[in-house]
Amino acid sequence: MDVKKILADVEAKNPGQPLFLQAVTEVLETIEEYVAKNPKYDDNKIIERMVEPDRIFQFRVEWVDDKGEIQVNRGYRVQFNNAIGPYKGGIRFHPAVTVDTLKFLGFEQTFKNSLTTLPMGGGKGGSDFNPQGKSANEVMRFCQAFMTELFKYIGPDTDVPAGDIGVGGREIGFMYGMYKKLACENTGVLTGKGRNWGGSILRPEATGFGGVYFVDHMLKKIGKDIKGKTVALSGFGNVAWGAALKATELGAKVVCISGPDGYIYDEAGIAGEKIDYMNELLQTRNNVVAPFATKYPTAKFIAGQKPWEAKVDIAMPCAIQNELNAEDAKKLIANGVQLVCEVSNMGCTADAIHELQKAKISFAPGKAANAGGVAVSGLEMTQNAAHLGWTPEEVDAKLKQIMSDIHASCVKYGEANGYINYVKGANVAGFIKVADSMIELGVC
Repeated sequence: MDVKKILADVEAKNPGQPLFLQAVTEVLETIEEYVAKNPKYDDNKIIERMVEPDRIFQFRVEWVDDKGEIQVNRGYRVQFNNAIGPYKGGIRFHPAVTVDTLKFLGFEQTFKNSLTTLPMGGGKGGSDFNPQGKSANEVMRFCQAFMTELFKYIGPDTDVPAGDIGVGGREIGFMYGMYKKLACENTGVLTGKGRNWGGSILRPEATGFGGVYFVDHMLKKIGKDIKGKTVALSGFGNVAWGAALKATELGAKVVCISGPDGYIYDEAGIAGEKIDYMNELLQTRNNVVAPFATKYPTAKFIAGQKPWEAKVDIAMPCAIQNELNAEDAKKLIANGVQLVCEVSNMGCTADAIHELQKAKISFAPGKAANAGGVAVSGLEMTQNAAHLGWTPEEVDAKLKQIMSDIHASCVKYGEANGYINYVKGANVAGFIKVADSMIELGVC
């Protein structure tokens, strides 16, 4: 495999798409050695085929705001690879959403879903619609208009979207209601559904829970315990909320959360009702974290800064891509961080990862560590197909096992000379299942 040539071709075919190129570069550079030892992948042009999405849909979304004015947004669905199952990946509503964003996420999702061992391919979708500051009725009208077009391309055995940034239970409900009306059927075509109409227990917490389970395995692998460790989280949405719940339950102390306006440092720990308040802040939809310090005297708000300057044992990016850069990584290293775990998708820049690995800091990529969310979505699909429900204990046990298996796969392909390169391990393990399936299915 000529990595430089393939990357040059990808860049030429996808101009102005740095996120997608970053994601592809990380994967290709880490699987190069494995592919070189297995010529069947070059013989079948697997890499060249894998970096091209199966198809991309772009459509106009017209809706009417509360003032009676017509608004126009763009909608997208990237169906990246379905070699091992129906396309599976979230829908993101955010003004920064572009084809580049969704291609990188769909590519990452392909490997993430493979790591879960569940039969799910990779996809992603969304819109440049901004739900911040919109009324519930405006959000409903937009979601209904969005689904009026999207429903043509999805189905329980074709493509199963879920939530993502800007898309929570409310938005999933509005979209599923319209899908049900248009398709005249009740099926598991969306995950993250409400408990009353087909949703899975623990789905809102699953990404954060899974990330903490992964951290626990990483620490045990190097002879350490999560109890007593201090933790910095970024964000304060579902992912950070779930991570705070599970980290606290396992005996760690969460001291940082953040928002676009800055971060909170609470030396007393963010636990109990403080974690509940994170969820209240999210529901206000103002997207700021400063009120936390007003409500709790032990908390300090540091405006315009990121939590990676705080002295902690564990750093867990939980917000958005490339939120932790090389300078942030250097600050964490200087402050004695023991472990960094992406729970957001591609939360660290390539330079940041290089700094952490150079310092031999244990680092986990999002495609492995944040797979708990899509894993429970896969379990929701199973429950929908079988028309049954599982208890919280059953779902949590299955999630724990999946995260344990993902960790074992990363170690299997990433451990060398006393250090585990979790990025390499995750990419190789995720690649093998998809690539072998593509060979077995033929050129089609």
